[in-house]
Amino acid sequence: MRLKLPVTCLILEIILIILFGTLVQYNYETDASEWHNQTSSDYENDFYYRYASFQDVHVMIFIGFGFLMTFLQRYGFSSVGFNFLIAAFALQWATLMQGFFHGFHGGKIHVGVESMINADFCTGAVLISFGAVLGKTSPVQLLIMAMFEVTLFAVNEYVVLSVLGAKDAGGSMTIHTFGAYFGLMVTRVLYRPNLDKSKHRNSSVYHSDLFAMIGTLYLWMFWPSFNSAVTAHGDDQHRTAMNTYYSLAACTLSSYAMSAITAHDGKLDMVHIQNAALAGGVAVGTAGEMMLTPFGSMIVGFLAGTISVLGYKYLSPVLEDKLKIQDTCGINNLHGMPGILGAIVGAVTAATATMEIYGKGMEDVFPLVADGTFTASDQAIRQAISLAVTLGIALLGGLIVGFILKLPLFGAPPDTICFEDSIYWEVPGEEPSHEEQLTVVRTAETEKLNN
Repeated sequence: MRLKLPVTCLILEIILIILFGTLVQYNYETDASEWHNQTSSDYENDFYYRYASFQDVHVMIFIGFGFLMTFLQRYGFSSVGFNFLIAAFALQWATLMQGFFHGFHGGKIHVGVESMINADFCTGAVLISFGAVLGKTSPVQLLIMAMFEVTLFAVNEYVVLSVLGAKDAGGSMTIHTFGAYFGLMVTRVLYRPNLDKSKHRNSSVYHSDLFAMIGTLYLWMFWPSFNSAVTAHGDDQHRTAMNTYYSLAACTLSSYAMSAITAHDGKLDMVHIQNAALAGGVAVGTAGEMMLTPFGSMIVGFLAGTISVLGYKYLSPVLEDKLKIQDTCGINNLHGMPGILGAIVGAVTAATATMEIYGKGMEDVFPLVADGTFTASDQAIRQAISLAVTLGIALLGGLIVGFILKLPLFGAPPDTICFEDSIYWEVPGEEPSHEEQLTVVRTAETEKLNN
């Protein structure tokens, strides 16, 4: 058991280093000789336009997702630590897999700051799936899951964006819907009938929910950068950030409202606030660069927050009881349903696109409509087909990968000790309770009096 993780990490990294040495090189904006042969101004380099967005996305991947999952009372080390491990592996593997489809020419994969952003996007889908199996899987299982999911993500992304010509700037379909339903299918296959033996650990405490809220706030703040990071420069990038900004704000208010309404005593549920308040960023992802308008963005965000809270309150128990889907983080409510909503909004918004609304900007947002290849209705149909394709690949891929992860050689924890850090980590001594502290003080005072 003690050798499985180090051997897996070393083998995977050695393979990655060999593949990078064989296949990967700088693109023309990164290569010293090529860049200076093509331009006279360093300020035209894509680095100056995209690096700030990349850093924002990077913070979301490593801090936002990591801390969002620290709500479990005895799984904080694993939530942040395994998030770190999976992300570090997935971004390297994603560079290769996405490179084969988008940056491969001359027998090499050409990388730059945009490929770094795209690799982080792919990693985001893997971390969404991680939320479904959180606490119930070994780190080796997670690495194997990431390896397969990154590969399938790259295939789906190529089919949706390149073959079908769909638009999905913020990844409502390719990132959130794919990651959610892949993860839900994996956790369904890995169903644990005796998980109730660990039920007492599958819950939060005061300070663990506070840590999780840190992740929420980082994600909430940087989500406009996430959705706009790879759109073209100028008005469409500006518009994507603004649409996301207003959608998140409206989503937050609807989340607070629905959380109080659905509670029997009118009190807020921190689980709803941590998660549902982010659903607006998910739901506006596909249509973010379109002329959705601030008004439309707020409606989308409002609906997303409402759907997400209702999902946590009423749908999650049904999925577990009836469909045997043990979704630890409720990714269906934060990423799955809002992702589908975002895909539908994108299709409807595409169907209404006209030259009167977009003008010359049509070339950036819907280039195939602008050049006459598609009509707006054709674009909308392709958006809808892309959602179906994404769901199909995610569900079928999750089914297959789930059965692979069931193999005993990957060292899954037993049902009785799930959601427990001490299986994998050196855990320091527990802090004494308030009563224990009082006992110590009283004992010391008694001894002092006796002396």
